[in-house]
Amino acid sequence: MIVTTTDPVTGKEVINPEAHPFLIEGQGDYALKIYFESEATKKAYLEHEAAQTEDDFFSDFD
Repeated sequence: MIVTTTDPVTGKEVINPEAHPFLIEGQGDYALKIYFESEATKKAYLEHEAAQTEDDFFSDFD
């Protein structure tokens, strides 16, 4: 599992991550455990992720 302690919403390092909310995306060795500063930033991350469409992940470089 890959672990990141940088809150993706605020860009700040999460000190003492065991006491903060987290989310696990994926499974197995390449699963990503993301720590957040607060439940509010975790919620913001999930709302942003839910608002994205498949087109946001692909580009036509032609």
